[in-house]
Amino acid sequence: MMKKLFKLLLSLVLFCAVAGALFVFMAHKKYVAEYELDSPVELIIERGTGVNRAAQILSQNNVIEQPLWFQLFARMFHNQDSLKAGEYAFEGKLSYQKVFEKLVKGDVIVRSVTIPEGKALVEIKQILMDNPYLSGNITLALKEGEILPETYHFIRGEERNAILKKARQAMKKMLADVFAGRDDNLPLKNEQELLILASIIEKETGVASERSKVASVFVNRLRYGMKLQTDPTVIYAVTNGQMNLGHSIYKSDLVYDSPYNTYVYDGLPPGPICSPGEASLLAAAHPQKTDYLYFVADGTSGGHRFAKTLAEHNANVAHYRAMH
Repeated sequence: MMKKLFKLLLSLVLFCAVAGALFVFMAHKKYVAEYELDSPVELIIERGTGVNRAAQILSQNNVIEQPLWFQLFARMFHNQDSLKAGEYAFEGKLSYQKVFEKLVKGDVIVRSVTIPEGKALVEIKQILMDNPYLSGNITLALKEGEILPETYHFIRGEERNAILKKARQAMKKMLADVFAGRDDNLPLKNEQELLILASIIEKETGVASERSKVASVFVNRLRYGMKLQTDPTVIYAVTNGQMNLGHSIYKSDLVYDSPYNTYVYDGLPPGPICSPGEASLLAAAHPQKTDYLYFVADGTSGGHRFAKTLAEHNANVAHYRAMH
């Protein structure tokens, strides 16, 4: 009797082992089997989302077909607490294994925001506030010009202050590096003056090839003690840093009493008028060697005509006015 019972138990154990192995084999086969999504899907797994809720979200968004299989696979092949929160993108050929691996690795969508060169601080703040994937209000105490124009990458929900901290640190480092490698005998006492000059260059021309030539005009004027007489500083003064004048510069604007108005006050203004990019910083640090003291828009290419004397400059101005 005992032998029969033993054989029966042994047979049962063997059957369960074979059945279990077969089940694991079939489950793994389904786990790695690939299928293709009809269209790309983006979804969010919130912080604290468990496996069961994640399975529902994935199923509702047609990333997986059977949430129960997802839950089962979590128990069989993964730590159920290992799913990471974030914004995910799914497309093309998938499998339950690939979905799990993405969620376990935290392979989330990396987004970006671009701060263009030459934007004033108020404009930079608006760019970040308009980005729907960033979070939080801007509470940092920021100064004009200390944000480096660049494309910054982030994951959904990152705080706007965090982006600005990175951009401020990036400008600090770049400014220090550029100032350290500047040409000798520039009429610039410190990094701040280099930044101010670069911000003016940035607003004066969008033509990359003439930045260092524009820089040479301002450097020559500083050396000779001439007023810089640059229109962007007038706009910054009149608009109180908003940079949207809404009309052409009037004669009354040219005499507007502000230390930023370089038609009224000598030398550099007290601070930058925008955030300059690397190219303008380098132009300020390495101006061309010229005798130019004047420039005016050429009216055609977006560039400028340069002059060494006032007579030449007046002729260039007359040429510009004749074209408009």
